[in-house]
Amino acid sequence: MSRWKALPAELDPRVRQLLVRLRRLKDHSGLSMRQLAARTGYSPKSWERYLGGRSLPPREAVEALARIGGDDPTRLLALHEVAAEAWGNPRGGTDVPEKAVGETAVPEPEIVPAGRGGGGIRSLRVALLAGAVALVLAVSSAVLVTMRLTDHGGGRAEQTTTTVTLTAGVSAPSYTCRVKQVDGRWYAGNSRTHNATVGYGDSGPAVAEVQCLLRRAGISPGGIDGMFGPLTQGAVKAFQRQARLDVDGVVGPHTWKALRG
Repeated sequence: MSRWKALPAELDPRVRQLLVRLRRLKDHSGLSMRQLAARTGYSPKSWERYLGGRSLPPREAVEALARIGGDDPTRLLALHEVAAEAWGNPRGGTDVPEKAVGETAVPEPEIVPAGRGGGGIRSLRVALLAGAVALVLAVSSAVLVTMRLTDHGGGRAEQTTTTVTLTAGVSAPSYTCRVKQVDGRWYAGNSRTHNATVGYGDSGPAVAEVQCLLRRAGISPGGIDGMFGPLTQGAVKAFQRQARLDVDGVVGPHTWKALRG
């Protein structure tokens, strides 16, 4: 079993709870970092950052580790959702610098059972979910809007169909990361552009593509929601520094080239 380094003291307890669970799953799997990377598609350095508490692991990585370790992905993803909210809160104390923090191994805290603090959050989420379901059932109809988005990047036209459900005036496009390498370049299934300029305040599939590729590079942009907000901008700047590009927080041809490898 691995002898883990201490997690950063700045971590929010909700993030710490998730990472303790992930560390146990990794130990239970018996896989090395390199083997874990081969099984999940995330690099060994990315897993070291995730399990060391220096970057929030993406949802897809958490789900992959849950399946490898034989755990219930649903329960682990619920912990990830709570941890993501804590990570994105600038007052939550979870914005941990990239430096290594503390090399002394100490025992990790136990995961808090539902009846000793975690139950309040979980019960609240269940209540909110039940209310949302009731609201959807009360709405007489949902409007499904099919948007055909054409992306002319790279000299090729791509036609994508995105379904948007409008319920009680709220539009919620759904994006996923299906990262694969084609002809030496990485694509996540949302956009194939190579030269579109994407910056703060933009939204759509090109932004979701940026977010997925940032996660593949081991830098978390927050959620994959297609919205270029402060978290995504910060992640882009971090990637540009890492790739030795001009750090302006805007994704142009040079940043696309680096993201796609």
